Amino acid sequence: MCLKRWAFCNISVIPGMRSWKKYYLHRSNLESKMKSGQPSVDYTCKAIRGHNGVIYEMAYLSEKEHMFATGKVKSTVCTVSSDGTVRAWNIQEGKQIWSSPQQGFPLVGIITFPAFNLAATSDTEGTIKLWHGTTGEQLSTVSVSSIPSCMVAYTIKNNPFLMVGTEEGSLHTLAATDLSQILYKKLFQKCGIKLSLCSPNGQWILVCPGNAAFSPKVFNIYYATQPEDDDLMLSSPLPITNYCRMMCWLPAESARIAILYKNEMFHIDSFDIVIEKSKYKKKITAKQIASFTLPAQQPVTSMKGFGKQTLLIAAGPELTVYSLSGTVLMAFKDHHKTITSIWVDPFHVVTSSMDLSLRVYFWKNSKSSLLTSCYNLLGGSHRWSSGFRSVACDDVSVVGTVAGIDGKDSLRAYSFHL
Repeated sequence: MCLKRWAFCNISVIPGMRSWKKYYLHRSNLESKMKSGQPSVDYTCKAIRGHNGVIYEMAYLSEKEHMFATGKVKSTVCTVSSDGTVRAWNIQEGKQIWSSPQQGFPLVGIITFPAFNLAATSDTEGTIKLWHGTTGEQLSTVSVSSIPSCMVAYTIKNNPFLMVGTEEGSLHTLAATDLSQILYKKLFQKCGIKLSLCSPNGQWILVCPGNAAFSPKVFNIYYATQPEDDDLMLSSPLPITNYCRMMCWLPAESARIAILYKNEMFHIDSFDIVIEKSKYKKKITAKQIASFTLPAQQPVTSMKGFGKQTLLIAAGPELTVYSLSGTVLMAFKDHHKTITSIWVDPFHVVTSSMDLSLRVYFWKNSKSSLLTSCYNLLGGSHRWSSGFRSVACDDVSVVGTVAGIDGKDSLRAYSFHL
């Protein structure tokens, strides 16, 4: 029953039949409370403060699979800020675990490696630093050629890697355990880079230039870390001639990506990434499978994929669910101000908004595109805060970054009861 309902659960942490029963009871109870969302009864809300500046990014450091069989859960989130610190927080207790010393420049990016208990940060001057997840000890540091524009984590054969794109168009692949450089490649001239997350099959990263004069390319991460054949490292340019605004993978397909760009109107093209083999050669190919134009509306602020054929798009205060061909499946107007981010997983969707609320939705099931709007998680008073910047979730908690009126951001954490 557990594997049927939660096919992704980690069998290694659930030994024995009795533990399976406890796991099922605990997790079913938790899921029921996350659908209900009654304050105090189903969850505890905590305001977490400590930063003296803007929180640019946050990421869960704890592994997603909690010890449901024992009833013990602990969520850890790391944040980076313009105050020059990286901090780790215990979400259930609402307390700081550790803080780095103040760095010389604002920290603007963070990537975590939960399985390895590591966090990597980037600052505004091109310095990447590695931190121990439990103690906050600085383990390593490296400077890249220019200001980092984005970072992506991935794992090959249980070895973690960090890919860094810079404002000058270069790509650095680093070993995440010590930040030693594996590969350096100049992709675009004086043009920033956006990177997608790693594809569901763990093989591809989409590289999008910050200049409409260049087209996106697909990067094969295996050949980036073990460059046996340069021809299989990068694809030919994708047939998109305008600046790539957003991109997301469709998680139920091994390598299907949707790309949003603007040419008078907003357009979304979807591609399947494959390696084509001939008698003498292999090449990376992006096969276009769908394309549609969004209706005239407010600018898109976030786009996420679900299943094989579903996109969730936020524009202004509205959340719309589309098929890849552009059919509107569902639309929601639960927010009063701009939606700033969307979190999507196999069970639920959470949106953050500048109206200082988070909205929780649930999928009918993991294969359905039917979404049910459930309840709001409120973020406090507009006297002190201007709204939520972003949201992230694990199986037992929801965390939002709150923009402070005084320039000091905070976290609002919602821990659900087992």
